[in-house]
Amino acid sequence: MAESIPTSLVLPDQVAREAMPRRSPNGIAFASFGDTRIEVQDLERLVQAVPDGIAKALNRSAYFFVPLAICRTRAGAAGARPEEDETLVAPLYTSELSEQATCHRNVLLGETDAVFISARLLSDRFALSFEFFINVGHGFVDAAGVPQAFSDLVWRQAEVDLRGETSQDAWENRDRARQSAGEGEIDEKARTAFFEAAFADAVAIYLLSLAVDFDYAELREREYPLLAPQGLAERLRLVASLFPPNPGYDFAIRYRRRT
Repeated sequence: MAESIPTSLVLPDQVAREAMPRRSPNGIAFASFGDTRIEVQDLERLVQAVPDGIAKALNRSAYFFVPLAICRTRAGAAGARPEEDETLVAPLYTSELSEQATCHRNVLLGETDAVFISARLLSDRFALSFEFFINVGHGFVDAAGVPQAFSDLVWRQAEVDLRGETSQDAWENRDRARQSAGEGEIDEKARTAFFEAAFADAVAIYLLSLAVDFDYAELREREYPLLAPQGLAERLRLVASLFPPNPGYDFAIRYRRRT
C-alpha cells in the first residue's frame, strides 16, 4: 500500500538493496520500488519482451522502475563551483517532485550499470515501454556495438537520401556525415554516432512492436521528419533476423491497421 511507503527521497544504492532485483527468464535484472502503479505481471512481460540475444549483452545492467528519478546538483563550499549532480529516488509521486524528475537516470553502482526509470512521469504503457526499450537499445550498443550488417544498411539508405530519421541524434549525425562525404572526406565520428543512434532507435522500436500495439506515427517529433516507413521496415526486419523474438512474442509490420 502507498501509505506504508516512506516519503523521503532515497539514494540509488538504498533502492538497489531494498528492491532486491531479480532476473527475468531472458537474463535481464530488474526491480520495482515504491508506488509505481505498475502491475507485476505487466512489468514481467515488458522485461521479457527483450530477446535473449539482446539481453545477454546486458548482464552488467539492472533496471529499476521507480515513481520518480530526480537529478539534483550538490552544493559545494561557499564561493566554490557546484559539485556534480546526484540521483535521488522518490518512493511516492507528488506534483512538486515530478517537476524535478527526469525520464531516467543512469548510476554506476559498483560494477552494475543501474538505470532508474521514472514510471509515474511517463503517462501510459506506450511511453513507459519506449523509455525502457530505448535504454535497452543504448545499453546494447555500449556493450556490444552495432552489427556491421545494420551499419551497411543505414549508410546505403543515407547515400540515397531516404527521407527522415528515427531520432534527433540520428538525424543530426547522419546529416553531418553526409555533408562531409560530399566534401570528399567522411566525418567518421559523426557516421559512427549515426550508426549507434539509429541502431539503438531500431532496437527500441522493434521491442516496442513486440510489447505494444502502436502506430508508427506516434513516434513523430517536430524537430525532424520521421524515417520513411519502408526504410524503417528494412531496419526492423534486419534487427528481427539478428535477434528473433522470445517465445510468446510476435513481430509483424502492417501498413494498414486491422479493423
